[in-house]
Amino acid sequence: MKRTVQFLPDNVTIEVEEGENLLTAAAGAGVFIQASCGGDGVCGKCRVKLEAGELASGEKRLRPEERAQGYRLACQSTVTSDVVVRLPDGERGLRKPKTTRAISARSMTSLLGTWEVSPPVEKRFLQLPPPTIEDNIPDLQRLLRAIKKGCHDCAEPTYDHPQLLRKLPFILRKANWGVTVILLRGKRAEEPDRIIAVEPGDTTGKLYGLAVDIGTTTVCGLLLDLNRGKIIAEASAYNDQIAYGEDVISRIVYSQRPGGLKALQERVVRTMNAIIERVCKKVLINPSDISYIMAAGNTVMSHLFLGLDPKFIREAPYVPTCSQFPLTRAADLGVYAHPSVRLFLYPSVASYVGGDIISGVHACQMYRHPELTLFIDIGTNGEIVIGNQDWLVCAACSAGPAFEGGGIKFGMRASSGAIENFHIHPETLEPMIITIGHTKPRGICGSGLISIVAELLEARVIDQQGKIRRDLDHPRIRAGADGYEYVLVWGKDALAGQDVVITEVDLDNLIRAKGAMYAGYQTLLESVGMTFADLERVILAGNFGAYIDLERAIAIGLLPDIDRERFFFLGNASLTGAQISLIDHHRFRERTEVSKLMTNMELSESPDFMNHYMAALFLPHTDMGLFPTVREKLSAMKNAE
Repeated sequence: MKRTVQFLPDNVTIEVEEGENLLTAAAGAGVFIQASCGGDGVCGKCRVKLEAGELASGEKRLRPEERAQGYRLACQSTVTSDVVVRLPDGERGLRKPKTTRAISARSMTSLLGTWEVSPPVEKRFLQLPPPTIEDNIPDLQRLLRAIKKGCHDCAEPTYDHPQLLRKLPFILRKANWGVTVILLRGKRAEEPDRIIAVEPGDTTGKLYGLAVDIGTTTVCGLLLDLNRGKIIAEASAYNDQIAYGEDVISRIVYSQRPGGLKALQERVVRTMNAIIERVCKKVLINPSDISYIMAAGNTVMSHLFLGLDPKFIREAPYVPTCSQFPLTRAADLGVYAHPSVRLFLYPSVASYVGGDIISGVHACQMYRHPELTLFIDIGTNGEIVIGNQDWLVCAACSAGPAFEGGGIKFGMRASSGAIENFHIHPETLEPMIITIGHTKPRGICGSGLISIVAELLEARVIDQQGKIRRDLDHPRIRAGADGYEYVLVWGKDALAGQDVVITEVDLDNLIRAKGAMYAGYQTLLESVGMTFADLERVILAGNFGAYIDLERAIAIGLLPDIDRERFFFLGNASLTGAQISLIDHHRFRERTEVSKLMTNMELSESPDFMNHYMAALFLPHTDMGLFPTVREKLSAMKNAE
């Protein structure tokens, strides 16, 4: 149920879902309320006065007489009716436009289209007539005859492996001739189905598939009930390969050490197995109940997962071992799965444009629409695709792990305690901090990092080179081990008991990451004779692409300063593509259309890219003409100082 929240004295009203946290609602309205503890209720600074309506509120840091007077802690209050709250006098007039957009129905419906429940693997129960003297055909032919019954035009299925034949006679007789066959559909329409397993009894009610995005930093998995086409569990985990390097280049280097390739392969398999165990535990099934695994990863991750040497991916002319990966028995790789389970890896385009991008473009159907589209997957290895139904051009640029918390002093993945939203008072320079889960702050996730840098820039705490101003006399601004820093959270309010800061080294890492991405868009557009003005759609993908604050991402120069209505949000498009392919084999077969259309451009060989990159090492850019709305906002702040 929707409820309205009115903030006085500025008379700002926002509509939220009943049960929404009041501090989060304020951030959603762009209303500043000082808050230092991330929403844990211990700092007591987010005090507001309830003037009308009802709030469900905790008792932390408030005396009974204060509650009787209507005071509440915003971070400890949830909206249970239409309410009117009054802010402290020092926090009036600080509203900022709020443009954060999560995945919307508009994005999902118009981009993804529709699909039917028709997975690439099928279970079929058969009650076979037992053999007699009159009907004593071999067991395999008896099984094939039953499969073809009622489908005279169907091609006869093939069988998978001699191991199937070794077990078949005993399974049939033990099950009293009532068995379930697992059929793998042909990768192309003209290919016959293949029998990959036979199970005793009727197990058709247990048909599960796993969609996996093998990311450089994070591995994500979705468990699907393939009979209904529904997600029933999900999990994610840091890729254990991080111990050997945060980016793909570091891991390629490590793979060349004695035993390095084997160690990297074992690490990523271990990560996938941990995800399998977690999703299966949530719904009380066994890993052996999973019948198909659909996975996507960048080219290096795919090579390392299969144990293929990535050595020549790093060396000019940047040649991978292969682009089309074989359909593999998951158990042969060490993945927790039934011996019959197949694992499909999306094909790659080039050394640094991999199956995760094919999967994402496949999901959003760029190859079917006439609109000129820029597809951006923001992650450790940033990939970009430009084009439409007639042509697709792609490129990759190493953005580094900053957007996923890597290379940042207090960086962390988007989990409980991560700072995800940040506002700063333009006069007192005190923060408003919101963490995931409204717990004491532990660190900074990618979306929080973008918010922090954009806010510090607008408040003129940092300059456009990412340097903290030395002329500001404020206790939160100080010299640290990594240059100057701004204290986001004092140790007494932080989970670990130490100050949480953002440093000039952090700022430099972010500027390099966003600079690489922006230079990539610009170079790719220019290569086809176009500019940002020609774009009709921008699709944002990546692990935090669904929750990125659009205005703030533009303010730091991560995204182009164009009409905001052209932006669409898809989240983890790689995982979505794998999910759709698991549910609908007809959509799955369309993946080849994407590969055929796509042409790769090597940015590392382009002098234009380096020129654009150097120009982008500024907040938001050295050419402020590319960012007219940001230029106007920064000029207004400077004049008001």
